[in-house]
Amino acid sequence: MKLTIRLRVALLCGGLSLLWGAVLLLVVHLLLRSHLRSETEALIRAADENTGVGSQGWLSGTAHHAADTTMDSLLLWGVITVVLVSGAAGWFGWLAAGWVLRSLNRVTETARRVAQSHDLTERIDYTGPPDTVRELADIFDTMVGRLARAFDGQRRFVANASHELRTPLAINRTLVDVAVRRADATEEMKRLGESLLVVNTRHERLIDGLLALAEGEQTVLDRRPLDLTDVVEHVLDQVTDEAEEQTVTLHRLMDTAPTAGDAILLERIAQNLVENAIRHNHSGGEVWVTTRQRGDLAELVVANTGLAVPPYEIETIFEPFRRLHADRLRSDRGSGLGLSIVRAIVDAHSGTITARPREEGGLTITVELPAA
Repeated sequence: MKLTIRLRVALLCGGLSLLWGAVLLLVVHLLLRSHLRSETEALIRAADENTGVGSQGWLSGTAHHAADTTMDSLLLWGVITVVLVSGAAGWFGWLAAGWVLRSLNRVTETARRVAQSHDLTERIDYTGPPDTVRELADIFDTMVGRLARAFDGQRRFVANASHELRTPLAINRTLVDVAVRRADATEEMKRLGESLLVVNTRHERLIDGLLALAEGEQTVLDRRPLDLTDVVEHVLDQVTDEAEEQTVTLHRLMDTAPTAGDAILLERIAQNLVENAIRHNHSGGEVWVTTRQRGDLAELVVANTGLAVPPYEIETIFEPFRRLHADRLRSDRGSGLGLSIVRAIVDAHSGTITARPREEGGLTITVELPAA
């Protein structure tokens, strides 16, 4: 069992008091016993000189009995006193440790609030004497300030990159689309334009994936209570048309799954998993989507039919740009960032994600988030 600092200080104070009290009691006991023995012998000799030899035995027994009784009484009450004083010392040590650690508790509470609320604007602002506690509080404030600046810079970068990268692609898509639809466009020009549109779409998905991955890796989230089932239902309604085009059947097994998190990022989790299950499937395949609460966890399970997945590739599918079966040419199956984004968002929500291959082919992916 691990002892807290406060309990260790209390035990240390009580233990030291008990140790020194026992040593002091032993020294007093030995000194007093030697003194009583000397005094007893002196009294016996004095009585023998005054009353005669006949009374020496009776006086010796009575004196030694009185001395032993006194020493036993002293020892008993001394032990009781030492134990009581040690207990009192431990109690005062507990109170003193609490008073000393009060400043550290303030630092701990502030750090806990920052970690749970992700509010990097809060500071400790400790104004105590220039000691170790104040140095620790100042270091914490400095660290949080640097983190706040780093996250602000990252958010600005993501926003600027999103604008700067998406705008040229949108312009290219518009220009190519206009060129292809012109009345004087040749068949060769139309085929070239369609190829360029496919490449442009692939680049747009790649940029969206990279930006979503960067956003998902930011652990500063606006956590709000929500039902994961509502988010998944919304995603399933959006992908129904795609599932019908792929002739994939969606099965919904929805139960309430309360959790807390960023609704937009949680929607991205469900969207990526369901879209992967549809796109990495075969014609006439099936997808099972389940939400439920299991103990203190909100759970999302997405299972699909499809090609068999070797067990040794399970962990690698969560790596960026990783595609199964070396499928790097078909842009309609994404950029290989879907599961990387999912894992980054799940980690940001203090959750876990696992995958296992199905014997019939395909995957079963389970996401577990802390229940609200």
